[in-house]
Amino acid sequence: MVTVLELAGICGGSAEGDTARKISGVNSLERATVADLSFAANKKALEAARASQAGCLLVPLSFDGKGDWALIRVAEPRAAFARAVAVLYPKTPPTPSVHPTAIVAESACIAADCYIGPYASIGEQAKIGSGCVIGGGCMVGDRVTIGENTTLAANVTLYDGVIVGARVLLHAGCVIGADGFGFTLSNGSYQKFPQIGTVEIADDVEIGANSCIDRAALGVTRIGRGTKLDNLVHVGHNCSIGEHVVIAAQTGFSGSVTVEDYAVIGGQVGVGEKAKIEARAIVGGKSGVLTSQVVHAGEPVWGIPARPLKKHLKGLAHVEKLPEFKQQMRELRQRLEKLEDKNRDRGGAD
Repeated sequence: MVTVLELAGICGGSAEGDTARKISGVNSLERATVADLSFAANKKALEAARASQAGCLLVPLSFDGKGDWALIRVAEPRAAFARAVAVLYPKTPPTPSVHPTAIVAESACIAADCYIGPYASIGEQAKIGSGCVIGGGCMVGDRVTIGENTTLAANVTLYDGVIVGARVLLHAGCVIGADGFGFTLSNGSYQKFPQIGTVEIADDVEIGANSCIDRAALGVTRIGRGTKLDNLVHVGHNCSIGEHVVIAAQTGFSGSVTVEDYAVIGGQVGVGEKAKIEARAIVGGKSGVLTSQVVHAGEPVWGIPARPLKKHLKGLAHVEKLPEFKQQMRELRQRLEKLEDKNRDRGGAD
């Protein structure tokens, strides 16, 4: 429990109203009570905020509402809310230990303050940095390197030779470093192309549950610093995902795709082999980026194939009018047939 004034210091904002009020939790604008903190970051939320019962509101600097709540004015309410949640709901790390059921290779190097959960397996010559948490059922292969303060939730698999940076969060069921989908047709059957590269995940990356990052056939599959992947994302072999990229759920990348820094990719996007998504480009949900296509920064792209949003919306408008066009064509055909019948009748009369 903290006061509004203390929260203002945490959030980097200025407090107004009852700054001594105690805040013990957070909630949505609609459900918040006098002991809760809530936030409003856009026009719709700001309207809802005026009727909120929250004890304290995080609002933009320009907010002009009045109510029974205390206010904390900040430049970015959503980001400030995230900082407040971290204080109000602190996570308690597990006590450093190695569970008796864990299997740890003798040649593995594990920092003394790590936690290794039940039935985890740590391979030969693996290196696990200070403050790491390896959840129950995880499999860490041979020669894997994990940076400090990284967390592997339950049942994460790191294949041999994978490199994971510091402060990375891998959610349950992630598979990092499985073979890429590489086959060669020879004598009427598919032969496996060797997948002998690796995966490198940089610092401060978060990867959602049951996502898969394939190892490179040759070389490296890379995930850049600060990038965030949602659940059920697949990154194929030899892809290079830049820094601070955001990728929503069920998106799939074929091999050798390049995504540059700060790109935003919606859910269920399919990206073809060797495509390139430039820095700060935006790809809308369910879009299809074709093989070797280049998505330029600027106007968001949408649709299959992915194209600038204005063109996509214009195409949708034309599709909506197809029944009308069809009816017009039917009427024109009927008028043309009548004219042709009249011409034939005149020819017979002559």
